[in-house]
Amino acid sequence: MIRERALKVVLVLVGLSSIAEIYLVTRDLWHLHASDPGDTMMYSLDITLGIFLLIAVRNPSSHRSLIAYAAWSSLAHAVVMSVLAFGPSYVNDRAGYWSGSAVLVAIGVALLALSPAKASRESASATAS
Repeated sequence: MIRERALKVVLVLVGLSSIAEIYLVTRDLWHLHASDPGDTMMYSLDITLGIFLLIAVRNPSSHRSLIAYAAWSSLAHAVVMSVLAFGPSYVNDRAGYWSGSAVLVAIGVALLALSPAKASRESASATAS
């Protein structure tokens, strides 16, 4: 019960923070050359993921694959950011990359740790009857 409630809190927080990126997309689209277009496109994917994470709050066990995707994509993003932080092109942004990586690792680990257990075949078939 506590684990499911904690998962729902994490889903709401991650979902809302992802949806908040709509400000960045709107700003970048308003000023067409204000930012990297790759960042703007990535924000649009995060916004979409955030919407679906909020939908998953109602019944997390039926959205296991979405929660797993959110967790593993956060960890993959953190790995890429960490590797980029070591490159000579990003010396000035290194602290930002590492702090961003830490946040993404925390999100990924929290989602994986709190992820609902897979329903057994017996209980799934019992609920289908």
